[in-house]
Amino acid sequence: MTSDDTVRPFPSRSIETCSQLSPNQAEAVLALLAEAARVDGQQPVSEQGRLQLSGGAREGVSHLLLTAGDELVGYAQLEDTDPVEAPAAELVVHPSHRGHGHGRALGSALLAASGKRLRVWAHGGHSAARHLAQVLGLTLFRELRQMRRPLTDLELPDPKLPDGVSVRTFVPGQDDAAWLAVNAAAFAHHPEQGSLTQRDLDDRKAQPWFDPAGFFLAEREGRLIGFHWTKVHAEEQIGEVYVLGVAPGAQGGGLGKSLTTIGLRHLAAQGMPTAMLYVDADNKAAVTVYERLGFTTYETDLMYRTET
Repeated sequence: MTSDDTVRPFPSRSIETCSQLSPNQAEAVLALLAEAARVDGQQPVSEQGRLQLSGGAREGVSHLLLTAGDELVGYAQLEDTDPVEAPAAELVVHPSHRGHGHGRALGSALLAASGKRLRVWAHGGHSAARHLAQVLGLTLFRELRQMRRPLTDLELPDPKLPDGVSVRTFVPGQDDAAWLAVNAAAFAHHPEQGSLTQRDLDDRKAQPWFDPAGFFLAEREGRLIGFHWTKVHAEEQIGEVYVLGVAPGAQGGGLGKSLTTIGLRHLAAQGMPTAMLYVDADNKAAVTVYERLGFTTYETDLMYRTET
C-alpha cells in the first residue's frame, strides 16, 4: 500500500474493475509499479501480485485501475481466495499523482468490493500508507520482517542432517506434486504460501531467475520432508532464502537449520554478497534461528485489516 496524505478534488478520476488485464493494461501497470519502486525504494506489490498481472483470469483475483483523464495513476489488486481470512489487497498510486486522494479512492473501492472485510499490505510501512490505513479505519495486525546478513567470508558450521535424511536438488515436473503437498502442510497456517497451486509453481518456474540447482529437497526413505528454495536477485546482487519449509512430522530435529545453511552456502558460492529472507515478526522461533545465523532486520512490511 503506497499512497498519499492529502486529499484534493479530482473530478476526472474513474476506477475500472476487471477480472483480467489486457497486455496493454498489464504493461501500463508494470510501468506504474516500476516508477513507484524507483521512487520509494521498494516494490509496492508483492511477487505473487505481479505474477497475477498476466496469464489471463485467476479465480478470486480482481484488478482495479484508477485513471485520471486517459492516464493510469493508481492500481489495486484484490485476492479473495482464502476460505477463512478476509480478502487481501495491495494498492499503489503513481508518485507523480499523489496528494489528490487517489489512494483513499482505491481504498474505499476495495472496502466496497470486499464487503468491508479487508486486509491490506503496506510494503515498507511508509508513513503515508499508515495514514491511509487510519483514514480507511484499518488496524495493524501483522508485521513481516525482511532480514539480511552478509555472505562475504561466510562461516557457518557444517550442516548436521538428521539420521536417514539426504538432500538433493529439485527436478521440475518430477517433484512438483510432492513439493506442493509438503509446502501446503508446512505452511498450513500461512495463507499466502500454503495455498500455492501448480499454476503458481509454473509461474515461478517460468521466471528468468528460476534455477533448480538452488532448490534443495530433503528426503527420508524416498519421501520429501523439507526443502529450501533459494532465489538470486541478479540485478540487486542479493541471494534470498525464498521459501524454507519442513513437514510437520519432521520439525524440531534441526533440519530447518541445516537446510538454511546448505542454501546460504549455495548463494555464497554464486557470488552473492548478501542474503535476505522474510519472516513474520510473531514467529519467535524462526526469528531466533535466523538471528543466530547472523540475520538482522532490514525493513518491515505491515498488514492492516478491518475490525473483526
